[in-house]
Amino acid sequence: MELNTALTISARGMDAQTTRLRVIAENLANQDTTGSTPGGAPYRRKTIIFGNQVEQALGASTVKVKQVGRDNTEFPLRYDPGHPAADKNGYVRAPNVNSFVEVMDMREAERSYAANLAVMQVSRSMLTRTVEMLK
Repeated sequence: MELNTALTISARGMDAQTTRLRVIAENLANQDTTGSTPGGAPYRRKTIIFGNQVEQALGASTVKVKQVGRDNTEFPLRYDPGHPAADKNGYVRAPNVNSFVEVMDMREAERSYAANLAVMQVSRSMLTRTVEMLK
């Protein structure tokens, strides 16, 4: 595999993980966002789906963000009769964001990003050594 190909594949992986981190950050930022009208829908957790993309110019497969979707799990109910989004029984639908799950996803994305960065650094170092040898 050429070093330029390795750099491009790693860059695509870093782009995908950056998008994943943005989605996680949005989920965490909205973990307390409820509806504003009685029975209104709160924030729905976003998910990310990766896919393979064959790049003919590289002769290799790279990762890409296939889709940013929505988590369709049920909203947990919280009893808060004074809340503007409370239904007639006093329950408010809370977002389906679990901060523990989001933090674990964030750590996994961080590790994947770091692995791709390490590949880029090693490839760059190899390119630099090759240029120095040719001088």
